[in-house]
Amino acid sequence: MNTEKLGKSRLMNFLARLGGIAMESRLRHLLFDPVATLRDAGLKPGQTVLEVGCGTGFFTLPAARILGNSGHLIAMDPLTDYVKRVREKLDAAGLQNVNVIQRDALHTGLENNSLDLALLLGVLPYPGLPLNQLLPEMHRVLKPTGKMGVWLFPVTGLVPGAITRSGFFSQVSRKNRTYVFESARR
Repeated sequence: MNTEKLGKSRLMNFLARLGGIAMESRLRHLLFDPVATLRDAGLKPGQTVLEVGCGTGFFTLPAARILGNSGHLIAMDPLTDYVKRVREKLDAAGLQNVNVIQRDALHTGLENNSLDLALLLGVLPYPGLPLNQLLPEMHRVLKPTGKMGVWLFPVTGLVPGAITRSGFFSQVSRKNRTYVFESARR
C-alpha cells in the first residue's frame, strides 16, 4: 500500500472525516469502554506499545494514560487527517509519551524485537491489512515475550483461528471480544 498517496487522498480523508464523527461520538463511549478493552488486551504501565490504526484516538489517549510516563506508545495510521487529529488531542491533553506516525502497519519501519505489545483494536478484518503480510510484521517487531491484543468489532469471524494457524502467534486468552496472542518464536 502506498501510504503517502493514500494518506493524502482527498477522497480517503473525506471518508475518514465521516468515519471520525462516529469514532468520536458520545454513543461510542457509552457502548464501549476503551480502558476495559485496553486492559483486556494486556496493556500495562511502562510497556512499549504499537497501536495499529489509531484513527481519531479513541484508544490512544486512554492507552497513553495507562502506560504512564515510563511507557511509550507508537500510534500509527495511514491517513493524514487522523494523524493530525490525534496529535492535536494529545497536545491538548498534555500527553507526551506518544509518537504518532503516518504509516501503514504492513511496513512499520520499527526495529526488530522492540515492542512489548501490539494493539489491533477494531482494525481486523480489514482488506487493507491482509493477515499474511500483517502477522509477519507484528511478529518481527514484538520482543520474544511480546503479545498482540486484538479487539474484533463488529465481527469476530475466522480471524482468531487464522492468526493461530499463521504459526506466528498462539492464543493465550480471550475476554469479551478481545483476544491476546503470544509471539511464537520460529
